[in-house]
Amino acid sequence: QLQASGGGLVQAGGSLRLSCEASGRTARRVATGWFRQAPGKEREFVAAIDRSGGNTYVADSVKGRFTISRDNAKTTVFLLMNSLEPEDTAVYYCAAAETAYYAGRAYLSTPTNYDYWGQGTQVTVSS
Repeated sequence: QLQASGGGLVQAGGSLRLSCEASGRTARRVATGWFRQAPGKEREFVAAIDRSGGNTYVADSVKGRFTISRDNAKTTVFLLMNSLEPEDTAVYYCAAAETAYYAGRAYLSTPTNYDYWGQGTQVTVSS
């Protein structure tokens, strides 16, 4: 099970930190990704971290602004979003994939490779 939180309304240039808490018997054996979906648009990849925690990936559109990380217990993944822009407005979803210990960007950036999805959290950036 995945529980996403931390969304809200923020002005352009501001920051938010999203959290994705995993529970259940597989919580420590998954890679975790963040995706977002704006109204009228397809769901798009934002960031991911593999099971090892040593490989992280972010989309080009958020590179240098967003950072993905995980706590030591390996059950909560964070998405720190800085320098937010109105174009970042979307519902953000976290997802978990039961993968090998290491996983590459191509695999983790594909929504259909994920086994579990959280409920989504709204991020709204005002100009």
